[in-house]
Amino acid sequence: MRFFKARLPQLTLLPSLVLVAVSVYGFIALTFVISLTRSRMLPRFDRWEGFDNYARVWSHPRWEVAVENFAIFGLLYIGGTLVIGLGLAILLDQKIRAEGALRTIYLYPMALSFIVTGVAWQWLMSPDLGLQHAFRTWGWESFSFDWITQSEMAIYCVVIAGAWQASGFVMALFLAALRGINTEIISAARMDGASGPAIYWHIIIPALRPAFLTAIVVQGHLSIKSYDLVVALTRGGPGFATELPSTFMYEFTFSRNEMAMGAASAVMMLVLLTVLIVPYLYSELRHGR
Repeated sequence: MRFFKARLPQLTLLPSLVLVAVSVYGFIALTFVISLTRSRMLPRFDRWEGFDNYARVWSHPRWEVAVENFAIFGLLYIGGTLVIGLGLAILLDQKIRAEGALRTIYLYPMALSFIVTGVAWQWLMSPDLGLQHAFRTWGWESFSFDWITQSEMAIYCVVIAGAWQASGFVMALFLAALRGINTEIISAARMDGASGPAIYWHIIIPALRPAFLTAIVVQGHLSIKSYDLVVALTRGGPGFATELPSTFMYEFTFSRNEMAMGAASAVMMLVLLTVLIVPYLYSELRHGR
């Protein structure tokens, strides 16, 4: 009895730890093992390819497009949400009227699923139904907004829809961080004659470092697994012009019955996520010390 009392906290957490170990890390390990096999429709562990599947993934033209699109989407999506979110947070931090209503409006898109966001923006960007059709109906005959039908511009439509949905969440992070800054430091800077822009650039924005790191990690994670937004908005097209690693993985795993290649691409997505998370964890641990 004394043994169980001494280890009650560990025993209480044990079922959750086992569940996480099996359902998360166990399936990650299984995915890596499958990526080394010749699995097609179902997993097969009797024939091994080694790292040949990774070479096949990197030599595939659709994966090259997916990586290029991810670089464009990731940089613009993360950068756009940070800029818009910070701007909205600074605006709301000025103690303006109807702050609660505006905060709700800015946060509302985050309550929608990516499927709903994709379908709504597909309507808005459709040349036959959306903004182009509306403006031409109102008399602006030369107005053109058909990016969603252009192979070179379609990926930017995904960026616009994604940034619209996620900027409110980043705004909430920055607003909470702004409200936690010591106002005495700002008051002292003003007494020393520092201008408003100088205060924001040298005091307030550096104090938002933890919020920046959190926003980058969360938004980076969302950008890597942005499957449903792309499928609902462009279906990966025109052609496969808006292919991302997540759509590549799903296509080869479930539509083309190339499970091993899909698993290899999933492992590469995990590597991309690790590249984002490890610097964040290192920074947090270093800051804690």
